[in-house]
Amino acid sequence: MKTILYSEYTEFSEQKLNKNRLLSQQILNEIKPIANDIINFGDDALYKYTKKFDNVSLDNLKVTKEEIERAYSSIDSQLVNIFKQAIDNIYAFHKPQLQKDYFLENKDFYLGQTYRAIERVGLYIPGGTAKYPSSVLMNAIPAKIAGVKEIVLVCPPNSNGEIDPNVLVAADLLNINEIYKIGGSQAIFALTYGTKSIRKVNKIVGPGNIYVSMAKKLVYGEVGIDMIAGPSEILIIADEKANPKYIAADLLSQAEHDINACCILITTSNEIIKLVKDELNKQIDKSKRKNILSVQSTSNMFCFLTNSIEESITLSNDIAPEHLELMIENPKVYLSKIQNAGSIFLGEYTPEPVGDYWAGTNHTLPTSGASKYQSPLGVYDFIKKMSYLEYSKEKLEKESSSIIEFANAETLFAHANAIKVRCTQDE
Repeated sequence: MKTILYSEYTEFSEQKLNKNRLLSQQILNEIKPIANDIINFGDDALYKYTKKFDNVSLDNLKVTKEEIERAYSSIDSQLVNIFKQAIDNIYAFHKPQLQKDYFLENKDFYLGQTYRAIERVGLYIPGGTAKYPSSVLMNAIPAKIAGVKEIVLVCPPNSNGEIDPNVLVAADLLNINEIYKIGGSQAIFALTYGTKSIRKVNKIVGPGNIYVSMAKKLVYGEVGIDMIAGPSEILIIADEKANPKYIAADLLSQAEHDINACCILITTSNEIIKLVKDELNKQIDKSKRKNILSVQSTSNMFCFLTNSIEESITLSNDIAPEHLELMIENPKVYLSKIQNAGSIFLGEYTPEPVGDYWAGTNHTLPTSGASKYQSPLGVYDFIKKMSYLEYSKEKLEKESSSIIEFANAETLFAHANAIKVRCTQDE
């Protein structure tokens, strides 16, 4: 873990930003030919890239009912019950996000806004070094509450040509029955442009590696997307009374995602920095994911030393992290000062995994500073809004002169004429 002074932050930030920009452009150039292949060759291209990137030859792309039945038989029934309880918790948190139609009316006009669910949504679930049934729940449940009729799940297969049984069971518990064994940027392009086997969707959601994120960036406009998510992030603000064992454990909980995950500690205490570094070494040495964590602790784990909690919060607001833990005394007192974060975890007994799996808040969160303008995934991401309006003849005539003058000011004379022909002001 590298220690950086508060005064050195600007230079650190600019270097990191430039590095990310160069990498993003490089990845975009790499995946454009894949997009063209999916457009031109459809399923054949999907089979080709699955063989190339996942090292498996598939007989078919779609998961069968028999595969889902086998998935249930391969996992413990207690885990199924845990999934069900998590589902209840996530539903409970997200249901209040459902918006209602509203309208304004009197005898002369009727104005309103109405909501419609997006009809067909693609859900990307990562494969790779871990399993993500939690991402199925976090992405699909808000869509279900919104009223999305068709949810299409894609996930890269393992070397046996199968999707992780935990993912399949989580999907089945939510009645998702259109599941395809494809991953990477090619899966995003298949959802966007469609193939013989896979009908195109209206919007794509779900986390993935940088190739998936850049593919979503490339197709935005052809379809909607939730966000362009970068590597996972955690930022912990700690005072001198914070528990270094907890801090180290929480930093590592995000570091194990991949070697590009960003883990930051901001503290006012040199002693805390020393103790956390010692704890990191101890916990990494005992970890089952030691290889990833060892690289992480030297390449993408940083500590900023500040002069006050207020200064720490200022720094955090500029970084705008995905996950923010306030491991300080009376964290609720400082909640109003947090301007930018995906999700905020208050106190030493609210580690980030509570939000990942259980409490009900969504774990699909903005990264790479995007919480300055973007929110966690929610029911609102699966809903379209439409306005409607009706004027009476009397109302239009009363307001016509103002509307005509406004249109003329923009030199849009046909706009003005559309009012004139209905009223008594024809020339």
